[in-house]
Amino acid sequence: MSPSTSSAAGPRFAVVGNPANRRVALFQQAVAAAGLPAARVVPWLEVLRQGVSFRPGETVRIDSPGEDAEVERLLRGVGDATRVEGSARWYGRFTAAVREVGQAAEGCTLLDDPDELAVLFDKRLCHAVLHRAGVPVPASPTSGAPVVPVRGWSDVRELLHAHRMPRAFVKLAHGSSASGVLAVEMAGSGRVRATTSVERDSEGRVFNSLRVRRCRTEGEVAAIVDALAPDGLHVERWLPKASQRGRAADLRVVVVAGRATHAVVRTSRSPMTNLHLGGARGDLDEVRAAVEAAGGSWAGALDVCERAAACFPRTLCVGVDLLPAIGWRRFAVGEVNAFGDLLPNLTGLPGSGAEGLDTYAAQVAAVQRTTRNHDAIA
Repeated sequence: MSPSTSSAAGPRFAVVGNPANRRVALFQQAVAAAGLPAARVVPWLEVLRQGVSFRPGETVRIDSPGEDAEVERLLRGVGDATRVEGSARWYGRFTAAVREVGQAAEGCTLLDDPDELAVLFDKRLCHAVLHRAGVPVPASPTSGAPVVPVRGWSDVRELLHAHRMPRAFVKLAHGSSASGVLAVEMAGSGRVRATTSVERDSEGRVFNSLRVRRCRTEGEVAAIVDALAPDGLHVERWLPKASQRGRAADLRVVVVAGRATHAVVRTSRSPMTNLHLGGARGDLDEVRAAVEAAGGSWAGALDVCERAAACFPRTLCVGVDLLPAIGWRRFAVGEVNAFGDLLPNLTGLPGSGAEGLDTYAAQVAAVQRTTRNHDAIA
């Protein structure tokens, strides 16, 4: 975070977001609960259409531009929100917009660093940053810069053979919420299949679906990968995950100001555990017990998340997707999400300093602590 310039009365927030969005509403509730004036909302439409300005001393939060059809059209260039295409265009326009926000916020406290957001929204760059920092991540032949060109299925197939990855995730480099993700399996006989929520229509256009399905022929897999490739692809080894009650399990861990404050278990019968794709919340107490019973360390698991977040020190809050290996003793980081804090009604972990607070209230409290410390020093 930039040095705070707020007064002893507390921070004055401005939020770049979509005014009717639930994320903005939840943050406003947290601000009000802290006894602070309502955050000034700067609409994404205003940022994209006419630029942005901030008032001196404001604490500026950049929130997700998602769930608004017109904002999505301006960023992606596609009117239908279910379409997968356009993520590279979205990335270019989004990162340009957040850099404009950063320039306009000079003299303010900026809670989300534009350069770090550019890394967080490119899975190839984010993976490389984590790997260099010693954070455990799945192996990837597309990690880092310069970007490895992946022109379609033939390139993916060659990478999987060359790196001995019979099971891998193929992801849009700039995707989110499992958009454009395929869990690919290659058998020794040459048979290929994949699990995905992507669907193609008769004209070859690709769409996100809420239904996870199986592609059972190489031709079907190739057609989807070829359609996605122009937007950029990231390939990483598919790590077998631990299970809870017969369902594959992973965790979303929210890290605020360097501390792991909130965690939710996500379970699924498919490789994708995203809740909107049929995943379900698991039992966190059972996870802790399983880790300790296996001789592992729950504190160590949270430390992995904090180390991942430490790679982005100028961004107040990130959501870390933590992948537990079979046996619950080892963990890897699948992704780090800039807007991974939408976990309504979830309160903080014991000992986190965020007990009784949701993810938004924890962020407001962290900003208040920083402001008080700054004022005390001043």
